[in-house]
Amino acid sequence: MRLSILDHGHSRRTKLFLTLTSTMSRVDSPDIVKLLLYRPGFLTRPLLELTADAMRGPSYWTAAEREYLAMCTAQLHRCPFCIDTHAELTRIAGHGEIDPDRPASARPPLSAVREFLDTISRTPDRADPAGVADLPEQALVEALRVNLVWNIVNRLANAFGFTLREGQLHSGTRALHRFGYRFPGFLLADGARPDGSDDAVADLRHSVLRRPATTAPALRLAAAIGDPLPEPWQAYAAAVRDASYTITDSDIDKLLAAGPTEDQVFEVTVAAAVGAALDSFDAGVAALRRTSTS
Repeated sequence: MRLSILDHGHSRRTKLFLTLTSTMSRVDSPDIVKLLLYRPGFLTRPLLELTADAMRGPSYWTAAEREYLAMCTAQLHRCPFCIDTHAELTRIAGHGEIDPDRPASARPPLSAVREFLDTISRTPDRADPAGVADLPEQALVEALRVNLVWNIVNRLANAFGFTLREGQLHSGTRALHRFGYRFPGFLLADGARPDGSDDAVADLRHSVLRRPATTAPALRLAAAIGDPLPEPWQAYAAAVRDASYTITDSDIDKLLAAGPTEDQVFEVTVAAAVGAALDSFDAGVAALRRTSTS
């Protein structure tokens, strides 16, 4: 990956876990696992809580349909790592229910909600649930939470240069499906929930944008909402938010050469990705509320 800390900066217990699982599976740990197990108190615990519920909790949508929506989000972000991963997970979870290579195989409600999610991902200010007005509101909220998760992860996968190595697609997707997007609790020990919080989305927002870290909360918040940033951050944060697929090794190298540490690059990248994804999620939720009260 483009930041060495994501390959080698983990705690001792996490390094032991990664070594053990790689030895048992005879496959290197996927980049997404390495990312999620780096500093879990900053991003991972609230994101994983949100993800496990969104992808495998009770829902109007089947597990395969949620994987299909995740794949469609990855296509918007031009993220090969996530496209291939969720296409395979659609096959695993669905047992032929949906063919990820044939959009026409999706049932009509799924096709309709995909169009709604595509719109809010590209242009949150144009969120219009008219095309999904016949669907239960709870089903739409569930779809928005799926979209929120992968609008974050796709941007991070592109920015940090995730790649699929030999054997990882087969072993990684089956492990994700088997464990329902959950990690052993001892690996997330420094990611305790804030007192009084029972909302994974609010928890994620607070953890990434408000908690003490190596960067100031004001810098992370500006990256998240698209406000002007001091150099060398402005163009990079905008790329994470708006076109993460354009980020290259050279972009990261230039940032690091300008003085920021790898941890600071990590935090600003996560903040920009989470902020852009929350823009879409918030716009979708607001549109549903307007519709329900009209």
